[in-house]
Amino acid sequence: MSVEYYAKLERGFLAGVSAGVLDAVARTLRLDDAERAHLLRLAHEADGSSAVARPGRHPKQWTIRPGLQWSLDAITAPAGVGNDRLDLLAVNHLGRALFSDLYTDPHRPPNFARYTFLDSAARQFYPDWELAADTTVANLRTASGKDPYDKGLHDLVGELSTRSDDFRRRWGAHNVRTHGSGVKHFHHRIVGDLTLAYESLDLRAEPGLTMTIFSPEPDSPTAQALTLLASWAATSNTSDISNEVSA
Repeated sequence: MSVEYYAKLERGFLAGVSAGVLDAVARTLRLDDAERAHLLRLAHEADGSSAVARPGRHPKQWTIRPGLQWSLDAITAPAGVGNDRLDLLAVNHLGRALFSDLYTDPHRPPNFARYTFLDSAARQFYPDWELAADTTVANLRTASGKDPYDKGLHDLVGELSTRSDDFRRRWGAHNVRTHGSGVKHFHHRIVGDLTLAYESLDLRAEPGLTMTIFSPEPDSPTAQALTLLASWAATSNTSDISNEVSA
């Protein structure tokens, strides 16, 4: 591969590039799985090969199916459903309590990116705010490669770029990430520090949506804190969230 050809690829001219060339670039740059998948998606979009396979758009207003809400409610740990734009679309009771501070606008669903960069409370909620911010932007960058035509995502990125220097700087780094499983740390204003393992599961009946379950280690301080959180949620006056939100 010539220097001129590689420079052309760096400038984003990916139309017609073979899979073999992309694999070679990925190996040479030591891209991880998320970065390699992002590169391949960008190349497919450039030559139009993914236009037929692109998932159908969700209707503007998404209403949770009763069965899905019942499934959430049957989970004893905090759980919720979200989209690639990091909107929190549905939760169970303990999930609502865990993320209660995100519910500030009754006219649109909570959004983890807006909360992270535009709400000062996020710096208390996330003990390692820098890591949370990096991860949030990398997830949005990955989403932009999956669906470059998502107007809602474009609007969100534009809003955050205009209002947050921290976001704008990270967005320019072009980092990507696959959000599947791991451990998250929170500092909840009611029960304090929480260490929760999470698993994200794609919903086959709802393309583009993911259910995430947050689980504590059994008999740990976090498990005890969640018991207290459940008691607080049961006696608090937190209002029910609407089941009809933008997906």
